[in-house]
Amino acid sequence: MASNRPAPEAPFMPSQYDGDTFVYGGVRPGEAPFEEWNPTEESVRPVRGRHRVGKQRGGGLARSSTVLGVGVIAAVAGGGMASAQSGKPPVSISMPDLPSVGSLISGEETPEGSATALSDIGVVADEATEQGASDAGEALHARIMAQVEQQQSQAEDKAAAEAAAAAEKEAKEKAAAAKKEAEEKAAEAKRKAAEEKRKAEEEAKKKAEAERLAELARQYALPTSSYTVSSTFGQAGAYWSSGQHTGLDFAAPTGTLIKAVHTGTITSAGWDGSYGYKTVLTLDDGTEIWYAHQSSINVSVGQQVNTGDVIGRVGSTGNSTGAHLHLEVHTAGGAGIDPMAWLQSKGLTV
Repeated sequence: MASNRPAPEAPFMPSQYDGDTFVYGGVRPGEAPFEEWNPTEESVRPVRGRHRVGKQRGGGLARSSTVLGVGVIAAVAGGGMASAQSGKPPVSISMPDLPSVGSLISGEETPEGSATALSDIGVVADEATEQGASDAGEALHARIMAQVEQQQSQAEDKAAAEAAAAAEKEAKEKAAAAKKEAEEKAAEAKRKAAEEKRKAEEEAKKKAEAERLAELARQYALPTSSYTVSSTFGQAGAYWSSGQHTGLDFAAPTGTLIKAVHTGTITSAGWDGSYGYKTVLTLDDGTEIWYAHQSSINVSVGQQVNTGDVIGRVGSTGNSTGAHLHLEVHTAGGAGIDPMAWLQSKGLTV
């Protein structure tokens, strides 16, 4: 049976695992100064009662299989860190890739997949920790990305809502502007139509008035011809007893024919003081036409005359400074009016 302890005289060297056996001091089995140690069931049987394990020298593993197993398990259980009870800082322990503890003790090879190497226990734990951390990181990343996507979606929704609101506002403004423009155009068209209608009505009135005056002109005539207007109605002067002229003077050569301005009846004919020889023609509506300063009278009272009939001749009788026809127009009530305006109202041009 091989000895289960190294030679006491040889210095302690770190052990190595060469796949099948441990090599002490860096030499392979059979080489000096150490011999191969193959623990058996007999050599690793626990000792009853109190016992001590000799302190190993150097920095290698303990030579006792019991100490080895306990140390490895403690190291693995402690996460690869061993700490002393004296309060010293923990020392990192590096473990070689070893087969299972049972295989080390029994010397048998560990079947593939039947057990986990002691050095892999920390790796598995680290992988599990890394896997958990990875899962937690992925979950956090997923949550962050979900929040980012939610915020981005909210921002896009807000931007879309703002764009829609802006588009709606712009559409309303355009619609309002178009409506206002349409209303303005309609109002302008209405105004133009009203203006055109007014102008048309005015033109129609003018045309009707012209036609009426033309018809009247056929019914009325100027009192004389070849004349010059020498004095107008209301003109002030010392020549007239009232201080102003009461009629319209047509200066013409003596003997110029005097005509009836409209159909009517002769209501006065003869001498009348300052008027000289005067004839009064009364129309059907009661208007009176006075012809004064005549050189001769050709009609008599009660005689019916028509428009254009000769009733006398121009002269300078009465209060007169020259040959002329003094024409006055009086309403049915007796008030004197402007003869020129009255003649013009009958379609005549003086």
